[in-house]
Formats: sequence, C-alpha cells, structure tokens
Amino acid sequence: MTHTRHPERLRTFISAMAELIEDVPRESDLLSRGGQLLRQLVSHDDWLQDEFTVPDQTRYQQFLLHADSRQRFSVVSFVWGPGQETPIHDHRVWGLIGMLRGAEYSQGFARSADGRLEQEGRPIRLEPGQVETLSPHSNDIHQVSNAFDNQVSISIHVYGANIGAVKRAVYQADGSEKLFISGYSNAFLPNIWDLSKESQAQ
Repeated sequence: MTHTRHPERLRTFISAMAELIEDVPRESDLLSRGGQLLRQLVSHDDWLQDEFTVPDQTRYQQFLLHADSRQRFSVVSFVWGPGQETPIHDHRVWGLIGMLRGAEYSQGFARSADGRLEQEGRPIRLEPGQVETLSPHSNDIHQVSNAFDNQVSISIHVYGANIGAVKRAVYQADGSEKLFISGYSNAFLPNIWDLSKESQAQ
C-alpha cells in the first residue's frame, strides 16, 4: 500500500528545476541553486512512494522518478540495501545527491601521476537533508556506499541529462575504464500529476 502524503513536494521540485535550467545559468550557479532546491525536497521524508523505496538483495536500485522531456535533467531514487556500494565510476554530467533516509558515504578519487586512481580526501558522509554536488570539471569520479550494514538507505540523485542514456565509465584501481550505461530499475514512473484526489482532500 502506498502511504504518500505529499506528492506535491516532488512536483514542485521538478517544476523549479525546469525553470532553473531554462534560465541557463552557469554550472556553478545551477549546482548552488539546484542544491538548495534539492535540500528543501530531502528535508521531508513524506513524499516518496513506497514502490520506489524497495531494496534488492543483490544490488542497489535506481528508480527513475522523472525524466525531463528534453532530457535536460533526470531525478532518480537510489535505494541501498545493507552494505551495498557502487563500483568506482564517473558521471560526465553535473549531478546533485540529496540524502533522504539513512546515510551514505561518497569517496572521491583522482588520478595519480602514473594514471592509477587514488582516494582523494576523506569519504563524505551524507545524512538526511544534506546535499553533495558533482561536476565533470572537478569531482566527477567517486564510489558511493550505504553507511549501514543493517538497514536501507535512500538518496535522491539529480543529473544534468537522462542518466539512463549517458555513456560513462566504471574504473579499476589501475585507472583502466569500462564504458557503461546505467539504466533504471523501474518500468513505470510515479504519477505525481493527478491532482483530483488532492483537490477532494482540501
């Protein structure tokens, strides 16, 4: 059973992001202002439908919540089972990560002089309501993991493209890369646009 009480939160966020991108701000401004919008969204954990919070025992889930019709941005719910993590990977588009439930670690990587990948700085721990930014011009290579080995964590990711169509790479420690397209775990999108029931409740 779905217990969503405030689907308007996601609807408002999507509309605001579309307006922001329409203004074509510089990437730094877009990340700053978009990060504020995402922070507002993930400061409430009462809007994500149950169907898009279900973990899988074998790997983390990537549920598409929205894809802009012009593929300028996409919104994805990442659901982490206990102890799950990504490989080291990049994005090649700008990105925002907002923590909704639980916690996760994001460990950045950079190439050394011999081309190998080395950890860059300490891992960043994201708690609910916090947001991290990603840019292909700076901190684009990282590895993300659930901070807990005994509970599910959920984060909301926003990318500057339809990330399910972007050819990007996973990396080995020696710096070698393998191209991939991540795809999505769901075949259907959440319906956040039906206002009939909300109108009746008012």
